[in-house]
Amino acid sequence: MTGRVVVAGASMGGLRAAEQLRAAGWTGTITVVGDEPHMPYNRPPLSKEVLAGKAPFESLAFTPKAAAADVDWRLGTRVAAARLAERTVALDDGSEISYDGLVVATGMRPRRLRCPGPLAGRHTVRTIDDAQGLREELTRTGARVVVVGAGFIGCEVAATAVALGVTEVTVVDPLPLPMVGPLGDLLARALLKRHEERGVRFALGTGVAGFEGEDRVTGVVLSDGTVLPADVVVESVGSVANTEWLAGNGLDLTDGVLTDEQLRVGGRPEVVAVGDVARFPNARYDGASRRVEHWSI
Repeated sequence: MTGRVVVAGASMGGLRAAEQLRAAGWTGTITVVGDEPHMPYNRPPLSKEVLAGKAPFESLAFTPKAAAADVDWRLGTRVAAARLAERTVALDDGSEISYDGLVVATGMRPRRLRCPGPLAGRHTVRTIDDAQGLREELTRTGARVVVVGAGFIGCEVAATAVALGVTEVTVVDPLPLPMVGPLGDLLARALLKRHEERGVRFALGTGVAGFEGEDRVTGVVLSDGTVLPADVVVESVGSVANTEWLAGNGLDLTDGVLTDEQLRVGGRPEVVAVGDVARFPNARYDGASRRVEHWSI
């Protein structure tokens, strides 16, 4: 089997797709395109060990299987557009690549708050560069930290911040308990108590109305009018699928990329989607199409 397969996205989903193509006998060119300058790496430690300064990049990087050693990696560039009918993708560096097969593995990006106020001092945690940049801010003496969002990442960042010695960490969330959706009331209350015992403060049942400050954030204005002083804000309010580059191809991009039960996109056998960005039906459950933002070894 010859030709070219383009894998759009150089995170774990893109790496595994390339490896499995070789395992399945594909002998043609495999080109993986990714917007980060790094080879694929493990993301869950970013809000914990990496933020704490205990995990260098080498400990996170996945080791590609030997069969995929000849994969063509285009890192530090992004797939900007696709013309599925013509089987081409355009990169943001102005180049264009033709393909015989396309793997959509562009994943997610953090959702940002659309509130008035400055952007400087506001962080998300999605990449290793995000985590390292946030760590520099958390280790400054006297930093006041507000984490918006009491989900997995928000709670992990708050716990890591107090472990680093930050004395003023407040988590804001409109729900009455942290992580109450996935955990339920009983475990959520236990989680709240555990965090509070370690010094994390909570402002629950309220949202964010805006940010104070001129060139840099100095405070977080809550929907009830309270202002929390802040030198550092971490926004952990969900994620958005990276699908804009697929617009104009007649696809359902409502929530990720809709696929069939075999992960094929738009009825095209040469295009599949994998990872966080894929919204697929699972006959094991109710057959409804859903995205799954988790993986197991």
